[in-house]
Amino acid sequence: QVHLVESGGGSVQAGGSLRLSCAASGLTFSSYGMGWFRQAPGKEREFVSGISRSGATIIRADSVKGRFLISRDNAKNTLHLQMNSLKPEDTAVYYCAAAADSNYGVVRTRARDMEYWGKGTLVTVSS
Repeated sequence: QVHLVESGGGSVQAGGSLRLSCAASGLTFSSYGMGWFRQAPGKEREFVSGISRSGATIIRADSVKGRFLISRDNAKNTLHLQMNSLKPEDTAVYYCAAAADSNYGVVRTRARDMEYWGKGTLVTVSS
């Protein structure tokens, strides 16, 4: 059974930083492209950043470019999201997601293409 467990969320003032982590189990982690999505109250879930199974390809949403950095450690089955210069509009529940892919370089950016999801971790940024 696949489990994705996010951690590292919390409350921070604007301009601050947080580092999210996602621990994966029950899957061959290196065979999965990974992504972070977020959902703010009253809004649809949106793509934040994704990384290919090899780590060689990274895609970020325009809203987080220059501020957020995704990384993965295939030896430890973990995914991270370093979030800097946080803004109130970054407030959301952040979800880790996985999608199996035979292509080492693919990054999936649509929520409907992801196979497994964590339960999310709340990030609150105050002004």
